[in-house]
Amino acid sequence: MIASTQPAFGLARIGQIHVTVRDLERAIRFYRDSLGVRFLFQVPSMAFFDCDGTRLMLGVAEEPGAAPHASILYFTVADIHEAHETLGARGVEFVGEPHLVAKMETHDLWMAFFKDGEGNTMALMCEAAKA
Repeated sequence: MIASTQPAFGLARIGQIHVTVRDLERAIRFYRDSLGVRFLFQVPSMAFFDCDGTRLMLGVAEEPGAAPHASILYFTVADIHEAHETLGARGVEFVGEPHLVAKMETHDLWMAFFKDGEGNTMALMCEAAKA
């Protein structure tokens, strides 16, 4: 049996996520108005939002002409079908319908992917309790 040793220090909580954008004003409108993410503040070339304790920073690429890049943000929702309908009505461009990803022991994992105004892939994620 191999003994596992835990390091004295380890990273755990994400404090901020950065998403590179081409058009900051358009990105602010999408995250604030279409998705309903709580806007915190804006400084030159950056805007900040609160995602239930994790800060989301939108920033214009520092190098002119640089392609935006992003990790996929998975927004947890209680009811994926309701969230999909609500955001779709706000003009959010979904890649497909909500779909079952995995049947777990205590819940079913559902996802629905969409694009932000910059073309970055984002997702809704729902851990639906088993009936």
